[in-house]
Amino acid sequence: MIERILVRYGDLTLKGKNKKTFINTCIKRIKERVQNDVVEYKKSHNRLYIILNGQAADPIIKQLKTVSGLAGFTKVSRSDKSIEAIAKTALKRLKHIKKPTTMKVETKRSDKGFPLTSQEISQQVASIVLSSHPYLDADVHHPDLTLNVEVREENAYVFTDFIEGMRGFPVGTMGKGIVLLSGGIDSPVAAYLSMVKGIEVELLHFESTPLTSIESSQKVIDIAKKLSRYGINRSVKLHLVPFLDIHQSLLEKVPDAYQITIMRRMMMRIAENFANKDFTPVLINGESIGQVASQTLDGMKITEMVTRIPVLRPLATMEKNAVINIARNIETYKISIRPFEDCCAVYTPKQPVTHPREMYALRYEKLFDYKPQIKTALKNIKTLTITPESDIVLNDAGFTVEDALTEED
Repeated sequence: MIERILVRYGDLTLKGKNKKTFINTCIKRIKERVQNDVVEYKKSHNRLYIILNGQAADPIIKQLKTVSGLAGFTKVSRSDKSIEAIAKTALKRLKHIKKPTTMKVETKRSDKGFPLTSQEISQQVASIVLSSHPYLDADVHHPDLTLNVEVREENAYVFTDFIEGMRGFPVGTMGKGIVLLSGGIDSPVAAYLSMVKGIEVELLHFESTPLTSIESSQKVIDIAKKLSRYGINRSVKLHLVPFLDIHQSLLEKVPDAYQITIMRRMMMRIAENFANKDFTPVLINGESIGQVASQTLDGMKITEMVTRIPVLRPLATMEKNAVINIARNIETYKISIRPFEDCCAVYTPKQPVTHPREMYALRYEKLFDYKPQIKTALKNIKTLTITPESDIVLNDAGFTVEDALTEED
């Protein structure tokens, strides 16, 4: 029987004087996910035990996988405090092994009244298990698996498999950032990696409906639902910026080669103004060096020059395949590849400038009066609180986000 789940913390165990705060925040996030009044939580040094009290382990582990700050967790079986009972429990845990596998036994004995030492317990349990299991062999130096035994005053506990967690820090402990979220593959991964590092994120999406399809905005809502699983209280704020007027102006006025550069500079201006409203210290985007023509070092520099706020780029040096693997794991990939383009992808110039110069960017920005347009866009941002259970569907409610959300209301 799985009696408890052992939770190990990640990098937060290195946080010195702040360690207690980080651990308490991590436990708070766990309770937000698990939402089960039957289970109990027991702190033990740099570990946490979730006492199941008859509850199933797998649904709780599924939720633990969405909590940043955890190195991993394992299912723990309870046993009577005899060598024979411990070995019998261990064999039940190992019965799924059907190919040659090496193992060792490690024991921790907190009950000092138990008649055997930790080493003697390990040796005797290993002797019974190895002689009883046809596929197991001993290797104390480089085993395929480690059978862990803990002997406490009340019972003995046995566990083996270690399930990897998100690691990092509990979300919210490192402050907040605004993620410029497109409907593509990269920016959702950037948002996820930011949450892994403990940053609470809010999502800012620039929509140009009906110039872009309403389905492109639906993609972003569906991506936000997936990301919300990792947020505080399993939720995330999504801010939809009406970008149509600015988008049309720059398409009409700005030379093709500089359209993406000017568009990104407008987005940065809006994002910075929005972030400053509640003193959010950083912007975050999904740019990766060389990923597209506009994401050169020169392009990033010219884009960022319109802001004073730091811009984090979690994917800057990552390979595309690594990003795609993460996108698959967090279940945003299939949403991102839906064939509906956002304002960064629609009307992409054939030869965008790869090494833009500030003097030209400033010259082309003078071709239209963007400042009042930015002010209007900021004033009309629509904010949605997204959870995994959100059922917002824009596709059947109009051709623009404004019409669709009005219909939703």
